[in-house]
Amino acid sequence: MSWSDIWLLLAPPVVGGAIGYFTNDLAIKMLFRPYRPIYIFKRRLPLTPGLIPSNQGRLAQRIADSIMGSLLTPEELQNLARRLLRTDRIQQAIQWLLALALAQIQARNQARTAEVVGNVLQDLVGDSLPRLLRVWARRETFLKAQIEQIFDQVLLEFQLSEEQAGQVATWLLTSVLPPDALRRIVIDFLTDRNIQVIDEIFRSQTSGTYWVVANLFGVRNALTRLRSFCLDERELSNARISELLKALNIRDRLQEWLLGLTLQNLPVSTVRALRNTVREAVQGYLQTLGPDLLKGLSGTINWQTLATQLLNRLQGSPVVTQSLQPVSEELALVLERYLERDLESLVAQVIPILDIDQVIIDRVNATTPKNLEMAIQGIVRSELQAIVNLGGALGFLIGGFQSLLFWYRLVSSSS
Repeated sequence: MSWSDIWLLLAPPVVGGAIGYFTNDLAIKMLFRPYRPIYIFKRRLPLTPGLIPSNQGRLAQRIADSIMGSLLTPEELQNLARRLLRTDRIQQAIQWLLALALAQIQARNQARTAEVVGNVLQDLVGDSLPRLLRVWARRETFLKAQIEQIFDQVLLEFQLSEEQAGQVATWLLTSVLPPDALRRIVIDFLTDRNIQVIDEIFRSQTSGTYWVVANLFGVRNALTRLRSFCLDERELSNARISELLKALNIRDRLQEWLLGLTLQNLPVSTVRALRNTVREAVQGYLQTLGPDLLKGLSGTINWQTLATQLLNRLQGSPVVTQSLQPVSEELALVLERYLERDLESLVAQVIPILDIDQVIIDRVNATTPKNLEMAIQGIVRSELQAIVNLGGALGFLIGGFQSLLFWYRLVSSSS
């Protein structure tokens, strides 16, 4: 066998293997390359750009349809939401948000925060609460239980102490009924008509020795002189009245009377009637003048100063920090009950809003062909290389088969 025969036997496997290897490698590269169309004389060459770049839009749509049709179905999204929105996770998230909000309030400008809180309080007390009061006041049972409770626990049990009774008695004698005020009361009472009526009653209603005195002397002259004395001798009459008050020990008598002044000494029927009267009076006042009272009160309060004091108090209060956990737990339970009831409809509303399929399409279209090639090859690099190697192996086998046929014919012809 000559060298030419040996070459003819070796050439088909070698050439077939090289052709199979490089053609598969070229075919795989043509899936992605060239990245852009190539033009010669303003005519685009066929197969440019590569298969995937030229069909990137349809590929993006197919990927989005596959993901939304089999992976991110509404049922899967509901299961994902249930796993993500477990009660413990929701509670931790809410507690973190509340703590973050509290830290932001403590760190930010107090003047701005106080202004916002002050405006809220002013609107609540000066506008919202009066409107609510008008609505509540129309009810027959408006504040009935509260007023009766205050009456039973405060007014019914109220009784002045000895010191308080002494102070009230002193105040009555010095400010309400001083000697000059008593003098004017006597003057106003002793009119001519009143003196005549007193004299007539004294004459007609007395008997015995008093009848003789009343009819012989009468009281008209004495009462007229008393009135004249109070009118003409102001300072002297005030001094006499003051001496009379001290002599009669009026202050101590008032103090003793005030010490015994309590609603518990009244009959039960009187107390009940008084309680109903107090309740009706308070209800009537709140129904008619309550809204105007709240508006007027709102106008007299410096709400920003009050809001600043409240914020300072809240920042230093441990109760606020301690209440974050129970508040977040309650909110988490409320949210859990809401999700259990409306999760399906909520997911159905969220899917169109999120527009996940369009996001996938835009993301795939925004990926450059080079990055897309690197991503695909990074995932299936070994599989793609196996296809190239398989092409080389198949070419080598086909070439080897041709070499066997050639060798068989060569042996047959030589025999």
